[in-house]
Amino acid sequence: MTVQETVPTPAGRAAATCFEYQRAESWSDAVELLGLWDGEAKILAGGQSLIPMLNLRLAAPAALIDINPIAAGHPRVEDGHLIIDANTRHRVLTTSEVVTTHAPLLAHAVQFVGNVRVRNRGTFGGTLAHADPTGEIAAVTVAMGGEIVVQGPAGTRTVPADEFFITYLTTVIEPDEVIVGGRLPVGGGGRWGFHEVVRRYSDFATVSVTAMSRPGAGLRVVLGGVAVRPLLVDQELLAPALSDPGNPDRARESADAIAVSIDPDTDLHGTADYRRRLVAVHTRRLLQQVLAEDGGAA
Repeated sequence: MTVQETVPTPAGRAAATCFEYQRAESWSDAVELLGLWDGEAKILAGGQSLIPMLNLRLAAPAALIDINPIAAGHPRVEDGHLIIDANTRHRVLTTSEVVTTHAPLLAHAVQFVGNVRVRNRGTFGGTLAHADPTGEIAAVTVAMGGEIVVQGPAGTRTVPADEFFITYLTTVIEPDEVIVGGRLPVGGGGRWGFHEVVRRYSDFATVSVTAMSRPGAGLRVVLGGVAVRPLLVDQELLAPALSDPGNPDRARESADAIAVSIDPDTDLHGTADYRRRLVAVHTRRLLQQVLAEDGGAA
């Protein structure tokens, strides 16, 4: 099917944007269609990021491949991992008992994604593919040491979340590959925290801080909104806080060192110095909470 959209230009003339609309009934169909379009197609899932980009002419694909006919299974635990299919809606992540039990950090953070309309339509795989460096789900996936499963002509492969995001809106997946799901480690308990600063409800995060501490896996802290991708904090910067868990002075020392180490942009949402200050304050608070003897969710 060919869809043609006509919009007025600033000069009052009509400009037409044409693209093919095609439906994929399976992930194999999606991969085959992506290969046929040789990098000129976009995957349409929830459309909460893609449609605004089309409207603003930030994307002009030759084809849209609709993967909504591919049903998503319920989140489930297999081989010590929480399995989430790519087409799982954000809303499901906040209501699924399996997710709230085995990945409460994810269930909590997803509540900050956009607004209720976005959460009803947006998908787990779609937000990972979009690779917004302020994205909550991307930060949590990295903090939990998750993996992203992609499928291409050669079959499926699993990419550690640490290695998946390259820069703004760019990931390691090839033009003929599609995200089919994610794997998040479960078990062993753990303490976690998530803080996000926005100018107003449903805005993109000015800064976010995600912390996950799990026995045997150590402490992982991820910053959002301060780099070209979700930024996993170097373990050396966490050493002071880990040397004396619960000590507010050691938590402050780590948080201040982390803030100094980053080089965020200045934009209409905040200056670089403002972002560093937010990182210092919220990282300190999370470290104190997550590493405290009676710690827990923050």
